[in-house]
Amino acid sequence: MQKLGLIQSLGQKLSPQQIQFIKLLQVPTAELEARIKEELEVNPALEEGREESSEESTSEEVSKEDTSNDELNVDDYLNEDDYAGYKMQGDGNYNEEERDMPISSGSSLQEQLIDQLGFLKLDETQEIIGRQLIGSIEADGYIRRDLEAIMNDLAFSQNIETSLDEVEAVLYKIQSFDPPGIAARSLKECLCIQLDKKENHGAEVDLAQKIVSQCFEEFTKKHYDKIEKKLGVDEEQLKEAIHTITKLNPKPGGTTDGLVRVQYLLPDFILTNDDGKLELTLNSKNAPELRVSPSYSDMFQSYHKSDKKDKKLKETVSFVKQKLDAAKWFIDAVKQRQQTLLNTMNAIIKYQYDYFLDGDETKLKPMILKDIAEIIGMDISTISRVANSKAIQTEFGIFPLKYFFSEGISTDSGEDVSSREVKEKLRKFIEDEDKSKPLSDDKLEKLLKAEGYNIARRTVAKYREQLNLPVARLRKEL
Repeated sequence: MQKLGLIQSLGQKLSPQQIQFIKLLQVPTAELEARIKEELEVNPALEEGREESSEESTSEEVSKEDTSNDELNVDDYLNEDDYAGYKMQGDGNYNEEERDMPISSGSSLQEQLIDQLGFLKLDETQEIIGRQLIGSIEADGYIRRDLEAIMNDLAFSQNIETSLDEVEAVLYKIQSFDPPGIAARSLKECLCIQLDKKENHGAEVDLAQKIVSQCFEEFTKKHYDKIEKKLGVDEEQLKEAIHTITKLNPKPGGTTDGLVRVQYLLPDFILTNDDGKLELTLNSKNAPELRVSPSYSDMFQSYHKSDKKDKKLKETVSFVKQKLDAAKWFIDAVKQRQQTLLNTMNAIIKYQYDYFLDGDETKLKPMILKDIAEIIGMDISTISRVANSKAIQTEFGIFPLKYFFSEGISTDSGEDVSSREVKEKLRKFIEDEDKSKPLSDDKLEKLLKAEGYNIARRTVAKYREQLNLPVARLRKEL
């Protein structure tokens, strides 16, 4: 027998205003202007311009009309379901962090390859196979899908039955296109294609081809002595061949104009030093002048004189209220974004004051997100959104905010120093090492401890990886 029961639970849910603020907060300055234009296009109740009143916005006056007028109470006209599901531009699955940065003008990689495909004398089936293969090429220029999977795609989507040999034959033709190395299925094949395309090549290219085709594993691990023994060459011959290989492009897709992503690092803040007095200002693009449209407010007031039972009027009131609410929320979110940015940056400047006076990296203190969150009384996730997508312009360069955050390392004197300082020391040791006998992580640990930094070998390895520096064996040079 079924029983009915009542369960009470406590949950937390973000309001539309909070969602709007969070999404705007993580938008970089380079995209904010475009984001505002989008909202202006979809919401006629929002327009550019300074608000007319000093404290109360027009939208707040409109809100009063909703509740204070006895003749027409908009809430009487509207059920909650009529507007609760209204989504502002940017809600739903719209993710600001996944938006592409501006891309330079020019044709895409696929377009360039399709153009080259047109110069081949292919029959209809081969051309369809070629287009399918080109469509499978990833941004770096490789085809990583199995050819059998591409054959299945052709069968299901194009109704074309083909063989592996036929697909490979077309693939080899595409691999002859520019840029050299395109449509390779592995790094080894990519390098081989580029070496095969070299014209008037000498002995060093012939040896390079043998190294890639016969000793690729030894080459990637820099076991040069094994290569010399296997191919019967001396160190000088090997050095010339290795130099030829290292000049090849491991990511041929990234060199085409259509895939060059131009990322603009626009500062969100501008910091000036006036005789030791630091002055922080927001980039003007972060402080747009927005207001609720007066014409929409007037339109709303005109409904007081209309028939309250008119169905079309009810629909119109619903639409106008949605747009007025969305406009107010957006304006408030932009203002809250500005205030949060200023509060966060002011806290960072106060924490790292000595550094911002002259830009000396050794004066950077250890600082984590929690430190700033506690100062301004906000959640760590909010500070993270600001730090990961914002930058500041100083008199000594433009820096992303995450540059100023680092862990602390204790020294022999008992002081805490920034991990950035330790990383710079580590980078310097590796830059100055004898490349024929590169320093291991154990030796680097001892060198750092000799400098007074108490650091473990695993931490040395972690910092080395963060600096994108390979292990000693892979740093070895002839």
